[in-house]
Amino acid sequence: MSAILVNQHLQKSAVMPTLVTDPEKLHAVDPLSPAFPINAAKLVSRLTRKPVGSPIAVVLRPCEIRAFIELVKLKQGNMSEVILLGMDCLGAYRNIDYSRFAGGDGLDSTLRFYQNVFAGKGTAFEDFDLSPACKACDHPVPDNADILIGLLGADIGKSVFITANTPKGDDLLGKLGLAESQTPEGRKDAEAALLAERSAYRDQMFEDTAQATADLEKLMAYLRNCVNCYNCRVACPVCYCKECVFVTDVFDHEPSQYLRWAKRKGSIKMPTDTVFYHLTRLAHMSTACIGCGQCSNACPNNVPVMELFRTIADCTQRSFNYEAGRSVDDDPPLSTFREHEFSEVTGGKD
Repeated sequence: MSAILVNQHLQKSAVMPTLVTDPEKLHAVDPLSPAFPINAAKLVSRLTRKPVGSPIAVVLRPCEIRAFIELVKLKQGNMSEVILLGMDCLGAYRNIDYSRFAGGDGLDSTLRFYQNVFAGKGTAFEDFDLSPACKACDHPVPDNADILIGLLGADIGKSVFITANTPKGDDLLGKLGLAESQTPEGRKDAEAALLAERSAYRDQMFEDTAQATADLEKLMAYLRNCVNCYNCRVACPVCYCKECVFVTDVFDHEPSQYLRWAKRKGSIKMPTDTVFYHLTRLAHMSTACIGCGQCSNACPNNVPVMELFRTIADCTQRSFNYEAGRSVDDDPPLSTFREHEFSEVTGGKD
């Protein structure tokens, strides 16, 4: 194995993915930190687009693994030289909140976070809690990782549960020489309880968002604070186009055009095209959205982008009987012809 990509503390509470080749440089590793500064799937995509000759281990959250799987299906990455290490994810704080939570010592704060969670004290801290994306996440267990590190139901003060999900994982786990053990007795119940809590939050989020964006006027109000910074596009792990239409001259309107629009209506919101931008992204990305929440994490004006995208993505993916990031063997919607698909629309027979 030539390298490992894993989150590390760089300075005090700053946590970022680092590509490490020297074991001596792993002194500040903290993959369990409740920080999520970037969805590292894009980084793994860059590392695997071309062969490097030896495998790289990557430690990822479940949503990062799912995003990478989507990128592989979109020909933006390759599985052959990567070993996916995933762990049960109990969530993360927004970027602006994590630094407050961690204070001056990120490693101690991670320990405090897990002690509180497993002691039943929850995840709230002062006046904030986990990011909405994490509270609505219904895939906290990385079942599609080569090696799964299980925290749910385990006595983390004594041990953690490690299992292989793939032949690649079996091979690596065999080389580690770890003692065999059984699945923790409380794991299934702990997983079910976490899923029930998150599913309830998710369903309420879907309902609230659908009502808040039920027509064009409501949608415009929902997106009123958007300034077309495009941070959500840049942060999205599955938005992979090398050239986005919104950064070409297509939307570089002439000054006279703005004046004509303003004269027609009396006034127009500036910048223009904000709603059209999000509608275009929804049409483009809702089949691949994995709900990581980095779009909202990157928004400078706190527009609830994640809530909108997850709500639409849920409808889109259910329509195609598709779950983004589940498996590389699942063909993305619209990539293959299915003669009897949507027969209620086409008029064909099942």
